[in-house]
Amino acid sequence: MVGHIHSIETCGTVDGPGMRFVVFFKGCPMRCLYCHNPDTWDPSGGEEHTVEDLLKQYDSLKDFYKNGGITATGGEPLMQIDFLTELFEGAKAKGIHTCLDTSGVIFHRDNPELLAKFDRLAKVTDLVMLDIKHINPEEHMKLCKQPNDNILDFAKYLDEKGITIWIRHVIVEGITLNDKYLDELGYFIGGLQHLKALDCLPYHAMGESKYENLGIDYPLKGMEALPKESAIHAREVILAAAKRRRQDDAK
Repeated sequence: MVGHIHSIETCGTVDGPGMRFVVFFKGCPMRCLYCHNPDTWDPSGGEEHTVEDLLKQYDSLKDFYKNGGITATGGEPLMQIDFLTELFEGAKAKGIHTCLDTSGVIFHRDNPELLAKFDRLAKVTDLVMLDIKHINPEEHMKLCKQPNDNILDFAKYLDEKGITIWIRHVIVEGITLNDKYLDELGYFIGGLQHLKALDCLPYHAMGESKYENLGIDYPLKGMEALPKESAIHAREVILAAAKRRRQDDAK
């Protein structure tokens, strides 16, 4: 089996704990207004790699990854769930820490065949960095052109499986920078027992040039980068709501 890979980063420092070997998968059904990797949307093309090839590349630099491991990102790695699972199974056989950076968009608990694939993947996944784009279903559709009920259910599924969860949330003026929505998000993730970390990522426009090169209109053209202080505020609101949820659950 081969995977369609957009690119590989051998010294990733923001894609999980420690130094990471980061594999960018091709294909994504989301169309987030602020997406900075539109060149990964198309599932075809890219470089073809086998699991053996990727692990060989990892092994050639393994001394750098003593406190890190492999991260699968994209695009949306779950679009190639069979190849992803084989990669993580191969990694775990070598004692390599595995991290999945995903939106969880293809998860559907009511599909037995698909759920079986997720169960197999869960056995070899140490950490999931879950991007929750928006907590409100209507706003999520506006932002990503995809529903979020299955994504939130995926978070619950990960928690049931005992997988460590690292939530990522992009803060965008006029879209997610809203105390009501931030509070709702915090209250939701406060119910996850295996929540390890929360990243509130301030919006940036660094992907705008990619759209120009691809001949695609950038939906947020002209929007300024979000001040770091706004992202700090958003994180405080989310964490306060998460704490309140845990207090409520303990009653």
